[in-house]
Amino acid sequence: MFDLAEKTLKIAEQLGADEAEVFIIHNRSITADLKRRTIESGKERVSEGIGIRTIVNGAVGFASTNMVERIDDAVKVAVSSARIRESDPDWTALPSNSKYPEVSGTFDKRIDEIGLDECISLTGEMINGALSIPNVNTTSGSFSTTVTRQMIMNTNGVEVVDEGTGVSGFVDVITTEGDISTAYDFEVSRSLDINTFNIGKNAAELALRSQNGMSIEPQKTNVILHPFAFSDILGNTFEPSLDADNVQKGRSSLIGKIGEKIATSELTMIDDGTLHGGIETSISDEEGTPSQRTTIIEKGVFSSYLYDSYTAGKDKTTSTGNGIRHSYASTPSIGSRNLIMEHPQSDIIDETEEGVFINTVIGAHTANAISGDFSVEARNAFTIKDGEIDKPIKSLMLSGNIFDMLSNITGAGKDIRKVGGTVTPSLKISNMSIVG
Repeated sequence: MFDLAEKTLKIAEQLGADEAEVFIIHNRSITADLKRRTIESGKERVSEGIGIRTIVNGAVGFASTNMVERIDDAVKVAVSSARIRESDPDWTALPSNSKYPEVSGTFDKRIDEIGLDECISLTGEMINGALSIPNVNTTSGSFSTTVTRQMIMNTNGVEVVDEGTGVSGFVDVITTEGDISTAYDFEVSRSLDINTFNIGKNAAELALRSQNGMSIEPQKTNVILHPFAFSDILGNTFEPSLDADNVQKGRSSLIGKIGEKIATSELTMIDDGTLHGGIETSISDEEGTPSQRTTIIEKGVFSSYLYDSYTAGKDKTTSTGNGIRHSYASTPSIGSRNLIMEHPQSDIIDETEEGVFINTVIGAHTANAISGDFSVEARNAFTIKDGEIDKPIKSLMLSGNIFDMLSNITGAGKDIRKVGGTVTPSLKISNMSIVG
């Protein structure tokens, strides 16, 4: 990787680039898919590619390729595209070489060595877990492992090499007798430490408990959101407002809110690219800025937006290490790393006399990312009575505003889950509107 990156930067400079950046990624993945109660397919895939960003007179050009023999052509395209663009007065510079943190828990040798047969076997364990519960069948699911090695090098001295592993299991189930009910469960990790049998079993038990749902009257009540439900709502309503690019373009409800109270004083929210074993943990972001721990909300008070190098330069501040890429074929954009919810924990169900518990939601992507308003359909929801999960609810709509939610959090459970890059327990919110 090093020789290829160095060669690419040299070509860019020879063609007249003032600055240049190379992003190289090599990815190996193994995936086994299930359909109904059988494993439908298993495949191993290796992919690699290189993205080249060049700057000429303050204008940015970009090109990418997955063929090493086409590197020269890709660099020429990147430099040419920069030359024909207008200079951006807000451009400052690519990141410079810095001191990088040590991170842990991001590479598991067992995942690096796993083969297709073992992945298929672990997928079968999810099926076995689901079928261990009577009258339930699997409908779909998958088990996958990934090993990623990437390098970022630029003409300002950045040379970052990182490698990481990941594993995920997902299963969707349906009841086969009586009232039809569905449910799912999933787990992700950087290590081969997830219990695939329990993924299937948990989904099956939830589907059975959700049968014969009751109707519920429209009301405002206590709502406890499982980590799956809360992270889905948070990612579609609150996270876009943290994006400094959205703030600079007037597309955020958090404009001018730094230093203001926006949540309950018991809530702290942290974006941490150095979290041990975090799904989004690495020594740097994906443009070479050292990973860091950024406090977003401290005891209810809003503290910081999330920046990449461009938006930080525009605001004359420093990047928070939140430049991310969707692939080698895209330029960096802003995204959270490991978004951690911190709140005093307790047995929130035991402490709730009356309310509703919601496992998952559908439709969070339709939320208003600027205002934070949302209306979602709840799935696998239950009434809470006298400190216990009581009866399943047949149909339920939940509506509200994320900023009201954050202000009305009254408790957090002990069931912390990693849901992608969000790390959160179940959260209890008072006075939420539900419609049966």
